Amino acid sequence: MTINNDVPVPVTRANPGAASAAEAKQDGTSAADLVLPLAAVGAAVVLGGYGYVRRTRRARTRTTPGGAAVPAGPAVPPLSEADERARASLVEADDCVRTSREELGFAEARFEAAAVEPFTQAVRDAGSELAAAFRMRQQYDDGVPEDEASRRHALAGIVGRCQEAERRLDAEAAGFDRLRALEGGGLEAALEPAEARFRELAGRTGAVAAIPAALGERYGPSAVGSVTGYVEQAKDRLVFATTRFNQARQRADMGDGEGAAHHLRAAEGATAQAAVFVTCLERLAADLTAAAALVPAALTGAEAQLAATRADGTPSLPVGELHARAAHADIVLAAVREELTAGPYDPLDALRRITRAAVPVTVAGGRAGVLSVAALLAARSAVAAADAFVTTHRGAVGSKARTRLAEAERLLATEPPDALAADARARQARDLAEQDVRVHGNPIAGAAEHATGAAGAVLGGILQGTAPDGGPPVSYGGPRTRARRAKEPG
Repeated sequence: MTINNDVPVPVTRANPGAASAAEAKQDGTSAADLVLPLAAVGAAVVLGGYGYVRRTRRARTRTTPGGAAVPAGPAVPPLSEADERARASLVEADDCVRTSREELGFAEARFEAAAVEPFTQAVRDAGSELAAAFRMRQQYDDGVPEDEASRRHALAGIVGRCQEAERRLDAEAAGFDRLRALEGGGLEAALEPAEARFRELAGRTGAVAAIPAALGERYGPSAVGSVTGYVEQAKDRLVFATTRFNQARQRADMGDGEGAAHHLRAAEGATAQAAVFVTCLERLAADLTAAAALVPAALTGAEAQLAATRADGTPSLPVGELHARAAHADIVLAAVREELTAGPYDPLDALRRITRAAVPVTVAGGRAGVLSVAALLAARSAVAAADAFVTTHRGAVGSKARTRLAEAERLLATEPPDALAADARARQARDLAEQDVRVHGNPIAGAAEHATGAAGAVLGGILQGTAPDGGPPVSYGGPRTRARRAKEPG
């Protein structure tokens, strides 16, 4: 047996023969003479047990060769939780940037550029941080990086970028409020240009009301699918804005500046989104007209460039692959030519098919020409359409659609632009956003009739909530400040 210092301790064993002799002598040995050996044995047992307990405890807490105890750190959350946080951060930051940019537009219409420059710069800075976060997210979705530790680090980086974007906007919110002074003497000055913009939009909405039917008749139903219902949604936002402008003026007449600002911000948000719907309709009409004029030249140019590439070859493609791609392009071009004489057709879709089939062959051979122009027209139209949909439905659109849209915008901004990839990402973003809206449904169903247009305002992210009236309006700023007008007017 050992004690804590690991030195052996002798144990006295009983000798039967000696004991008998001692008893026979009866020389007066008392019971006390046996106490000391037994006490020594007991002490050894106690000390040995104590040493064992101490060694066991040290072994359980030892984390280094030197035996130093290191406190257990916090549990690392699963990667799925970090992923979900990054997704939520992207949506929140994107909403903040979009809302801030919208309200900034109303301030720019009233004040000189120098007065709004600090707030414009804050939006630019926040947008840059957000773009970097979306780029990181796109790479993450593409599987880069691969190992779990690096992916966890990437997700943390996304959250950090989003937080910096939001911090930048939060930091300028108070100064922006002082500039606009909606709760004070600046209310009337803000109401007048906002109402003027509303009236101008009401006129434009009436002018574009016939566009979808006219375009559908000329180019076919598929050509106007991206703007289905936009006239009705623009009118819905304008009806909502009308109600809120009236309420803002009523509150102002009562001397309730806070309540007036509450309703004015909701009206401004709805007016801005009505403008997005109307502009999207006008742009589609212009893009279809431009595409229809470009299709014949794109077809002729593609056929000529394919023939030249076949004749000259290209060092970047093996002969067999070149011929296979060219043969596929021939089939696509022939189909498009046939559609031109068969009745209404979608010219943007025709350009998209021409460029997707021919550009990989002609660019490899060092030729692009008119095809580059055609690809850019189709890509820019797709990106604008996707951005308009996300902007006006951001109350329901998730991070994946926003990430694909941001990637499309990045590809379109490169030099030279990667038009084909940008077009593909933008169309994917639109599809994902539409799926999100279908899943989202109407969060205030059954109550919206009590607040005209509230459902559309919630869907558009103009109002932040699910109350019968849609909740409070959002304003310029980050997550700490954007709902500062949340107090319900009394």
